[in-house]
Amino acid sequence: MMAFSWLFVFLLFKLSSVDSSEPKPNIIIMLMDDVGWGDLGAFGNPAMETPNLDKMAKEGALLTDFYSASPVCSPARASLLSGRLPIRNGIYSDLGHAVNDYVSIKHLSGIPDSEILLPEILKEAGYRSMLVGKWHLGHEEAHLPLNHGFDHFFGSPNCHFGPLDRFGFVNLPVYRDSEMVGRYFEEFVIDENTGLSNMTQLFIEEGLSFIKEQATKDDPFFLYWSPDATHTPLYASHAFRGESQRGLYGDAIMELDSGVGRILELLRELQIDQNTFVFFTSDNGAATYAGEEGGNNGPFLCGKGITFEGGMREPSIAWWPSHIQPGIVSHQVGSLMDLFTTSVILAGLSVPEDRIIDGSSLLPSLLEQEVDPERTVFYYRGSEMMAVRRGVYKAHYWTWVGPLETDDPSTSRLSNCFGQEVPGVTSEELTDHTHCPLLFHLGKDPGEKYPIPNDSHEYMDAMLTIRAVVTNHKRNMVPGEPQLNICGVPEDILSPPGCEKINKCVPVPEGVDLEPHDCSEDPQASIAVV
Repeated sequence: MMAFSWLFVFLLFKLSSVDSSEPKPNIIIMLMDDVGWGDLGAFGNPAMETPNLDKMAKEGALLTDFYSASPVCSPARASLLSGRLPIRNGIYSDLGHAVNDYVSIKHLSGIPDSEILLPEILKEAGYRSMLVGKWHLGHEEAHLPLNHGFDHFFGSPNCHFGPLDRFGFVNLPVYRDSEMVGRYFEEFVIDENTGLSNMTQLFIEEGLSFIKEQATKDDPFFLYWSPDATHTPLYASHAFRGESQRGLYGDAIMELDSGVGRILELLRELQIDQNTFVFFTSDNGAATYAGEEGGNNGPFLCGKGITFEGGMREPSIAWWPSHIQPGIVSHQVGSLMDLFTTSVILAGLSVPEDRIIDGSSLLPSLLEQEVDPERTVFYYRGSEMMAVRRGVYKAHYWTWVGPLETDDPSTSRLSNCFGQEVPGVTSEELTDHTHCPLLFHLGKDPGEKYPIPNDSHEYMDAMLTIRAVVTNHKRNMVPGEPQLNICGVPEDILSPPGCEKINKCVPVPEGVDLEPHDCSEDPQASIAVV
């Protein structure tokens, strides 16, 4: 309680010292798709093909211990925008034990109206907001960005799956604000054979245009820049195709890096860089199952979909000239949910008091290099708490990585932990360790290869604290209604708002079920592997 009181006083002091002398800062969150901790030069990638991000880290703060709230996309994105764990905000499924799921085109639901998202709160402080890129929190009109606080939107409700999506009946729509302007693989070309597409350039230009427009106005702005070129099927534009020594994935990384550089340079040119807080991160770990088409998770175990470090520890950089000391390295444990709380505080507002907010402010660590050694991270798959990190210790209550030797030509998938089998740690079956969790010291053993013996004093001392934290967490957990249990193809995928204006409405194909039904009855809907 004393620690909380000290932090509250500190934040009040810091907030008053910033807000009383400066206008509310602009906020830019750059959320990448399936980019791994080890994909950036600043995080040790030997290719050194991210000069703009590396420069961003030198001018700002590199965060080594920053996490997603989920090892897959939709739950992570919902948590960033709501400041709450997926099990609280509803973007999860409980139809199976520890099953990952995301908002596919077979889900009728999306982010609940009851969740208060970041752009909705920032609007109270006069912010204008735009989402560029991937939304992934619902396809029906009621679930789209402009109905959840955003003023502008250019992108898609989902990833660029295709062509004809993986279900084979429609390509996903691309929106400008509240109406579709085309579909992926049609008006917005992605060539799977060559890996060529101009989508990243479009996303860059949209972000730049929004910043230029807002810079002429008195109100602060919030830009949520969420390109998805690093999610399979990968793509890059002509200028970057074939430029990386890492293949098409590296080309996509280089192009995204150039976009970051252009955005930061524009902020300097407009002389608003010192009043703009920018944060770069990723939604989950790199997709190790994609082999050479996936990214690099550095020294960490496994990747996307898995609750070992490779699935949830993210490459993260904070940038705010004249506020964040250049070149600092922060070992503060943090989470995507912290971006919600940090942004709300930067806007001079208070977080909602009618619900539990899991995010904390990053300002003490970024502005004063303070470290909270007791910060806790919970690792969930679906409704199951798989692991917990407290300080430098991480305890696995459940483990699962899927088949270790998978190389299925029918899906082109490799194992989620390909080439990383650790005896007694990586388990093909969902394994219960709740009576004797696997414990790792992440400082000494970031790759989670050497469990601490459960009869050691170190184990018993660490687990005494962790068990108390877990008991309290579970005692106070009130799960939200799981939104990913109900399936049925959203009609707004077939005939989105505005489709009639461009002759892109699609009639309901034979055999496609629009009626709500339990997802357990629809084998195509649930994505248990990733």
